[in-house]
Amino acid sequence: MTRVLLFGASGFIGGHARDALTADPRVTEVVCPGRTTHDLLDGTPDALAGLLREVAPDAVVNCVGALTGSAGQLVTANTLVAAKLLEATAAAAPRARLVRLGSAGEYGPVPDRVPVTEDSPARPVSAYGVSHLAGTRLFQLAGEAGEVDAVSLRVFNPIGPGMSQENLLGRAAARLRAALDDGAAEITLGPLSAYRDFVDVRDLAALVVAAVLAPTLRYRVVNAGSGRAVTAREAVGLLADAAGYRGRVREAGAGPQRSQAVDWIQADIGRAAELGWSPVRDLATSVKDIWAAGEAR
Repeated sequence: MTRVLLFGASGFIGGHARDALTADPRVTEVVCPGRTTHDLLDGTPDALAGLLREVAPDAVVNCVGALTGSAGQLVTANTLVAAKLLEATAAAAPRARLVRLGSAGEYGPVPDRVPVTEDSPARPVSAYGVSHLAGTRLFQLAGEAGEVDAVSLRVFNPIGPGMSQENLLGRAAARLRAALDDGAAEITLGPLSAYRDFVDVRDLAALVVAAVLAPTLRYRVVNAGSGRAVTAREAVGLLADAAGYRGRVREAGAGPQRSQAVDWIQADIGRAAELGWSPVRDLATSVKDIWAAGEAR
């Protein structure tokens, strides 16, 4: 039986990870410290080690991170937090499984139509991707050296109920809802021609559980995607259909700096399959659930 210490349970991915962990009968307890208990961004490794000794977890999962901000803010949230977790876990809970969320942004541009594997060259083109690659590499080195039983899940484009406007489909849902309320004939988004691998957040949460409970880890980096690439335009079109919106979707401006140089990406999910995991929700289902969750709110 497994006790899990989960950071970031109030976030989009962390909330679904909490639900999936809590629902698994092999998990006896999920401890979710808030910022008043321990702030991963500003807290010290010593304070974190104290929390680890108090909780005595069998696994530690980190869903804390940043999508936007200055280079310094991104490094703090995505790199330094990883370093603190490694240091504190090695000192206070060296037998615990340590799982963090990385990003497909670590890869940068990849060859078209070739699913990207974890061994593919990583050439991030944004501070966001660099910050996550550094965190992933620290985990990989510590895991391979036997210092900590660590793994990074390289998350592609997570979508699903509760997603925020920091992500394309969350932003699109908000603009579609406003257009329906106002009777607007069009909405405007950035370019939608790029191919993306959209993975349902509930499937991602199931992979977190698989990584926590696997008896052993063969790999220290595992892609977390659907294994399918579709255009952002197709995904937004499915969302507009789910909303019943018949207006125009206009494309203008530039996409997020963290991904605008990447025209095509699709995950090879062979390593995740070795953990006994596969995605079960298709894009249409995920998109319908995004819209329904927003309507329920």
